[in-house]
Amino acid sequence: MKSAIIIVGAILVLAGLIGLTYPVFTTSHTEDVAKLGSLKLQNQEQTKHWIPPAASGGVLVLGAVLIVAGVVIRR
Repeated sequence: MKSAIIIVGAILVLAGLIGLTYPVFTTSHTEDVAKLGSLKLQNQEQTKHWIPPAASGGVLVLGAVLIVAGVVIRR
């Protein structure tokens, strides 16, 4: 249980650092527009997603708190 808290904390710290480093990421979605026999027309849309710095910082702090709590409980 104690090591699980530390592992979850480390994952959250890593996720927070990634969120602060890359606050914007793009995803793409391919959609079929029309089919005519074996001919298929597709449209590919790209959407940008923005991660607020406050959310990334909060995840980072929560992960650090969990790591410290796991170390203190272990003693």
